[in-house]
Amino acid sequence: MVETTVNAPVLLYDGVCGFCNKTVQMILERDRAGTMRFAALQSDYGRAIVERHAELRGVDSVVFVENSPEGGERVFVRSDAALRVLKYLGGAWKLLLAARVIPKPVRDFFYDLFARNRYRLFGKYESCRLPPPEVRSRFLDT
Repeated sequence: MVETTVNAPVLLYDGVCGFCNKTVQMILERDRAGTMRFAALQSDYGRAIVERHAELRGVDSVVFVENSPEGGERVFVRSDAALRVLKYLGGAWKLLLAARVIPKPVRDFFYDLFARNRYRLFGKYESCRLPPPEVRSRFLDT
């Protein structure tokens, strides 16, 4: 049984990106807590998050949303979002958090370089893929 709480983190991803979809599947397989939820940036939920956070306008990146018990949200993008996912996954994934010593502008430069080429390298879907039934409850706006 998946526990979905109001305070569970949400990962917004590019729903038409082949790499992004594969990454979400990898996270689902390794998510020990089983609480992270997902939504495509293109979904109503994803657009609502962007509307609430002016700094996200025009962002074409993974977005990690942390919800506080008080009802507030913190959003992380690009390499910071990726590092938050690694921290959430825990275990050996936390070893990769050593990348925090790399200055954020350098991390984000390489993140952006990869992001610009993700469709060419991993393909692009015509529309957001429907998640498998066994994990569909973890997706918002499916």
